[in-house]
Amino acid sequence: MTGMAKFLMIIGGVIFVIGFLMQFIHIGKLPGDIVIKKGNTTVYFPIVTSLLISIVLSLIFYFIGKFR
Repeated sequence: MTGMAKFLMIIGGVIFVIGFLMQFIHIGKLPGDIVIKKGNTTVYFPIVTSLLISIVLSLIFYFIGKFR
């Protein structure tokens, strides 16, 4: 398997595992996330959750690149 194919397989596996774990770990209700409820409509902006996930992924990719 080439390097790119192996990389894509690993990324796909990681996304699958994260998606599976998200069913049990509720990180989408952090302080700073904006929820607007009006009538029958709810709009959710997960700003803090997005920042947290971005930081974690940046650290993971940094360490993968450093030790590769």
